[in-house]
Amino acid sequence: MCGIVSYIGPKQAYPILIKGLRRLEYRGYDSAGVAIIDEDLNIYKIKGKVDDLEKNISENKKNTNGNIGIGHTRWATHGEPSDVNAHPHSSGSGDLVIVHNGIIENYNVLKEELVKNGYKFASETDTEVLAHLIEHVQKNEKIDVADAVRLALSQVVGAYALVVLDKNNPSKIIAARKGSPLVIGLGSEKGEFFMASDATPIIEYTRDVIYLDDNEIAVVDKGKLEIKTIENVVKNPFVQKLEMDLEQIEKGNFPHFMLKEIYEQPKSVFDSIRGRINLKDVSVEMRSLQDYSEKLKNIKRLIFVGCGTSWHAGLVGKYLFEEIARLPVEVEYASEFRYRNPVVYQEDLVIAISQSGETADTLAAMQLTKERGATVFGLCNVIGSSIPRLSHAGAYTHAGPEIGVASTKSFTAQVSVLTLIALAVAQIRGTISKEKMSILLSALEDIPRLIEKALLVNDQVYKIAQEYKDVNNCLFLGRGINFPVALEGALKLKEISYIHAEGYPAAEMKHGPIALIDENMPVIVVAPKDSIYEKIISNICEIKARKGKIIAVVSEGDTKIKKLADHVIEVPSVEEILNPLVTTIPLQLLAYHIAVMRGCNVDQPRNLAKSVTVE
Repeated sequence: MCGIVSYIGPKQAYPILIKGLRRLEYRGYDSAGVAIIDEDLNIYKIKGKVDDLEKNISENKKNTNGNIGIGHTRWATHGEPSDVNAHPHSSGSGDLVIVHNGIIENYNVLKEELVKNGYKFASETDTEVLAHLIEHVQKNEKIDVADAVRLALSQVVGAYALVVLDKNNPSKIIAARKGSPLVIGLGSEKGEFFMASDATPIIEYTRDVIYLDDNEIAVVDKGKLEIKTIENVVKNPFVQKLEMDLEQIEKGNFPHFMLKEIYEQPKSVFDSIRGRINLKDVSVEMRSLQDYSEKLKNIKRLIFVGCGTSWHAGLVGKYLFEEIARLPVEVEYASEFRYRNPVVYQEDLVIAISQSGETADTLAAMQLTKERGATVFGLCNVIGSSIPRLSHAGAYTHAGPEIGVASTKSFTAQVSVLTLIALAVAQIRGTISKEKMSILLSALEDIPRLIEKALLVNDQVYKIAQEYKDVNNCLFLGRGINFPVALEGALKLKEISYIHAEGYPAAEMKHGPIALIDENMPVIVVAPKDSIYEKIISNICEIKARKGKIIAVVSEGDTKIKKLADHVIEVPSVEEILNPLVTTIPLQLLAYHIAVMRGCNVDQPRNLAKSVTVE
């Protein structure tokens, strides 16, 4: 959730920290702070965004000198957003300072013990407990701060990514990780290291990175890096090359990251399917599927686990796999699945979907199914993240960095790759003819061009948004494989415009939601020409009879719905199972334009963060 960045080396730390926090602000923006060691330890933190922090430091002419520092941008969990609850947090003596992402589940027990030992708490956070605990261990055991961090963390239950400074050791920085991501960048200059929640603050300075594994601690001391486990076992780190470019995390000529990422979808889908379609042999080229072909041939059931937009992608996957591969499919909210006692068989295939690869609930659901003997396949967008490491096999979506909190290009990338996997599994299981396989692979290869064509409706959608920007409620309807598109459209609108919106199967409307429909209720109907086209026309007639305002997303050239709807948005005609890849585009644009017109911060909507790495 929160964003962490730190620096040690020959450069001034403050400019690197501030720039890094700006790039991490999509992870949380309730408050921000930095700590820098010069001749003394200087801590500056404030409720609000990174701009507020920088303005406060500048106006008050604070000392920002120093070659070592840590920074944090917060998404509140324990304690409301405030100056006091903002990170960094210091220990009782003021010698130690810490930034932390995650949740310490036993913080109350630890806090009670520390209070008994005379420690006083200024904030409501679980992070301050860590600061005092580390100092308490250090004093009691009379040990180095790095060993104190290691021993203190052995008492901690929960998830964390943290970085610690000691003002008495200005050449040392300590980082640790369990359940929350942390990456170490190896700088180009001697003794230069960066530590961050993800690679976005690092890419400008280095492409050589180390991803910490769970229960590992990294210590930089006098220009040298050492990595150990909490059990004090020295590890040999694996250095990876970053594949992202700096321009991918800049807005360019777009006013918002979300709009940029909507327009990147032709490329992100192309990159996600590139090299994976073999039209000559009529096959899908994915090594992970080939390695598990025998297992895939005999699986009895498929379970998707995910959260939010990734859950919606899983719903699309359900239609794909049932239609093409003839497999029974369940789609589970990872956050609910992990707290049940679900029935999982060794013959099951579990596909975990996550943009970040760090979603805490999804990781926990994966762990549960692995323990019960199922094969776990990971689908995510971030190389080196936790989900690929926990999976038996998997695939990346190659959508590139997604900075806007509301997922757009990650959804279409996930659906594209799920389509490939469904086709490959169908071929392995013998449930699809070579002729049909060829038609669908060719159609999928053409999708990037058709998404580009679908984006041409932007000006039309803008005008529709002007008419409906002040509504209080919206209903999104779809049938079949377009029902998840309706859910995703509703989610986008409520996430960024704060309009109450619900997605429903169109046929279910008359079983309750129809009571809401009147002349003030806009109803967005996803209605491309498909096998249940006539059925959704009947649903549109029911809405029209009750004076509902109808915005219909239809296939190009549609004439029937055009006579019924108040507004018609045409998208390219595609094979039925590929409809979500084009019908979702105008819904993303509609949510975006309405949110901008309402004065909302579309890239950083209130109360949300991009990567939900806490429970």
